[in-house]
Amino acid sequence: MSNHNNKGIDVANLLLEGRAFLALLVIIAVFSMLSANYFTVGNFLTMSSHVAVFGLLGIGMLFVILTGGIDLSVGSTMAFCGVFAGMLLEGVEIEFLNLAVFPSVWVVVVLTCLLGAFVGAINGVLVAYFKVPAFVATLGMLYVARGAALLLTDGLTFNDLDGEPELGNTGFEWLGFNKLMGIPVGVIILFVVALVCIIVLSRTPYGRWIYSTGGNARAAELSGVPVNRVKLSVYIISGICAALAGVVLASQLTSAGPTAGTTYELTAIAAVVIGGASLMGGRGSIRNTLLGAFVIGFLSDGLVIIGVSAYWQMVFTGSVIVLAVMLNNVQYKNKKKRVSKQDGKATDSNKGISNANAV
Repeated sequence: MSNHNNKGIDVANLLLEGRAFLALLVIIAVFSMLSANYFTVGNFLTMSSHVAVFGLLGIGMLFVILTGGIDLSVGSTMAFCGVFAGMLLEGVEIEFLNLAVFPSVWVVVVLTCLLGAFVGAINGVLVAYFKVPAFVATLGMLYVARGAALLLTDGLTFNDLDGEPELGNTGFEWLGFNKLMGIPVGVIILFVVALVCIIVLSRTPYGRWIYSTGGNARAAELSGVPVNRVKLSVYIISGICAALAGVVLASQLTSAGPTAGTTYELTAIAAVVIGGASLMGGRGSIRNTLLGAFVIGFLSDGLVIIGVSAYWQMVFTGSVIVLAVMLNNVQYKNKKKRVSKQDGKATDSNKGISNANAV
């Protein structure tokens, strides 16, 4: 009887842990039945290029959430970095030299990532060293970055960022539209970033520091983990990922606007939560976060394809997030119960051994 119950529990836990993958399969199956245009290679590639933006934001958000923090500024940082890249591509005028500089695309990408790192560093310093609650610090930065994006553009949008050959600033649209081996460049960027982050989290001491900081910051500090520096670094990583997302989105649209990325911070959090990470920190993985991003992207695009109202899309997405959090709570409660039962059994067996020794 107990073996049968254990098998039932194991199957339930297996389904819980693989819920993001199962949800993705269900979404693909349902929308494939509802629309003949959904289950095509071209559509999957198009949807995947949309997911690239969510995935990059989600990866950065995961690093922050693993330490027990949160970053509400990623959507605004993405917009700020996007318009910064657009401004550089349009040309930077140096008045006292009577000169206009047009940086190459790769210089623009590097400078944009540095800007994202700078925004993230401000968040990190506020959270790690000034002990400002992460929610408050990043909420403030949400407004600061969005305001900076509006100031930089005067509320307008940088259009036609294709560049001109004689100015040496062409190739920006390549990041959004071009394909390598049939795969959109944005998707390749996402998977390269994901692979690097997987190695960092699973194969390096720094990755263990991140998990231990989120699990128990005080215990980690006593064990020699530089907790403050770890917290600072994860916000910098989040800022860089947001900058990359801004570059990819702007290149897909060949335009950069200050209102881009509105509510994308919630989408990033949703990807992490749907992927099974704990908002309390210490639990989560890049692979599952990517699955969470694909769930959101494929669900949103599927609803568009079958003609569902944008208002209903928000309702469905919000419902998925709430359901994901509920399932997370169930999963981690079950894990705690199993751990406590095992501890109880170990205690009982130790008592038995000590009694036998006494005899």
